[in-house]
Amino acid sequence: MIDDLIKISTLLQENKAVFISLSVVFGLMIGSFLNVVIYRLPQMMRREWENNCLELQGQPITDIKQYSLVKPRSACPHCGHMISALENIPVLSYLILEGKCRACKGLISARYPLIEGLTGILFGFIGWKFGYSNSALFAVIFTSALITLTFIDFDTQLLPDDITLPLLWLGLVFNLNTGFTNIESAILGAVAGYLVLWCIYWIFKLVTGKEGMGYGDFKLLAAIGAWFGWQLLPAVILLSSLLGAVVGIGLIVLMKRGREIPIPFGPFLAIGGITALFFSSQLTNLYLN
Repeated sequence: MIDDLIKISTLLQENKAVFISLSVVFGLMIGSFLNVVIYRLPQMMRREWENNCLELQGQPITDIKQYSLVKPRSACPHCGHMISALENIPVLSYLILEGKCRACKGLISARYPLIEGLTGILFGFIGWKFGYSNSALFAVIFTSALITLTFIDFDTQLLPDDITLPLLWLGLVFNLNTGFTNIESAILGAVAGYLVLWCIYWIFKLVTGKEGMGYGDFKLLAAIGAWFGWQLLPAVILLSSLLGAVVGIGLIVLMKRGREIPIPFGPFLAIGGITALFFSSQLTNLYLN
């Protein structure tokens, strides 16, 4: 058994094409799980808040049905049909079923295979960038967290502490020895990432009387700073702000979206973080130039 594991490890180290291919397949499977997290975690948070409110009011908790990331089994939102393993093959099942439930023929959102495909592509890039290494493992965790936060923020305008805070601490732990930066830079990056957006938040609120962003954005930028150090924060903030401005203007002009409708900033921070993961030196040079 040990000899077989050594042979597999040697193969993955020496044959990068094999490792990249396996990374894509692994990413497709993880993307399927991220779909579950994206849908269920906000539901779990809502149930917890409601139960806490009932408990504080001295009322009995009515919602006692178990609901987690693993229970109950995934089911069709239209008819409740339990999704089998063959119906849950990433991307492939969606294509075979033509985007419909096998039982009731109700339409299945195209976002599910989109997230699976996106995760697979990004994992493939990780395999190409870092090869068979510890950095690849941590990059997979970092990328998975940002994908999850992106779509949760799109849906609910929330960035759950259950993801942002562990991501921050994991970045600091990763940089203790051989990470993407040294631990001093990582600590300064976490502090600066939080304080920069915190200051912008309060300046905007004092000037306009409105809240321009949420506290989850502070924590997400702090996490990105913990992973890559304070040096990359200006470039990440600039890129995120430019993307947010372009998308915001596009929604207002092309889709006649009202200016009073908020646009989540977390997805743009996530794009900045993933860009820093793959193109840190290019991003810094672009910012400096």
